[in-house]
Amino acid sequence: MPTTTRIETFEPTVVRLTNRRRVLKAFLRCARAGTFLLAASGWAAVYPDKPVRIIVPYPPGGPTDILARLIGEKLTNALKQPVLIDNRAGAGGVVGSELAAKSAPDGYVVLWGTSGSHAINATLHPRLPYDPVKDFAPITLVAKGMNILVVHPSLPVRSVNELVALARTQPGRMNFASAGNGATSHLAGEMFKLHSGAAITHVPFKGATPAIAAVMSGEVEMAILDIPALLPHIRSGKLRALGVASLRRSAVLPELPTLDETGLSGFDTSSWHAMFAPARTPLELVARLNAEVRNALRTPDVAERLAVLGVEPVGNTPEALAEFLRQEIVRWGKVVKQSGAKSD
Repeated sequence: MPTTTRIETFEPTVVRLTNRRRVLKAFLRCARAGTFLLAASGWAAVYPDKPVRIIVPYPPGGPTDILARLIGEKLTNALKQPVLIDNRAGAGGVVGSELAAKSAPDGYVVLWGTSGSHAINATLHPRLPYDPVKDFAPITLVAKGMNILVVHPSLPVRSVNELVALARTQPGRMNFASAGNGATSHLAGEMFKLHSGAAITHVPFKGATPAIAAVMSGEVEMAILDIPALLPHIRSGKLRALGVASLRRSAVLPELPTLDETGLSGFDTSSWHAMFAPARTPLELVARLNAEVRNALRTPDVAERLAVLGVEPVGNTPEALAEFLRQEIVRWGKVVKQSGAKSD
């Protein structure tokens, strides 16, 4: 009987102790989670308390740099901290993008990504040192840009059809400039070759600025590049614009036909600019940056500046940017594979 009593007393004790351990563990898990949430919330409340760096994976002076600096100025005022532009050019956006991907996910380093750095490179580089989707937290799609087909004014052509005809009579003798192997301007030229059947040679440069200079000097006959960097030279007569490389005309050059209108059916090399943070950046900081960029895009002076540059402001959610990026990787991947384009 005593033995039975001891057993009956012991078993409930074990159960009670086991339950207590489970409750204690659950309590500690909740406490840790609560502490983390409070820390994250507090972190977001004081963010930023030091300068924020926007890595631009292209050289100064190009269209990407121009837009990043415009938004950076607005963010400096909104965040009450300097927002610094850090140009890290190289390998068609790979160098700067890799640096951003490997930066601390604390909101103090963000990347100004483009169709080149994230959509084209996903297929172009078989051993890309970053994953455009998994290694970044989308913030917002900032803007979409149009590309323009330009030639040196001495070239005896005044339309896309005349350019195609001339190129076909001189196979392999005409060249097109790009901002580098794998850049949107490179793939745009490859798309032109596919659509027109013209045999033209790719000449890569280290950024849009030297590529434009090469066309203006006559070193290279043509290029398809972003409107912001080309517009001043088109208006000054140093470059001749032949067509818009998108499916609709540009508001700043409404008289200029699209390449689709001229017979290159479906020709569209619209470029885009977006902001990304390193993966695992706290959602509170992503939300703060998203809100401030979208606010900047709604200010009259920024809207006016973008219109002059021929760029359309967007400002969407992180989720919308993530879906858009997946679609763009598929779209540009087809061009890369069809053209056989290679990276450096």
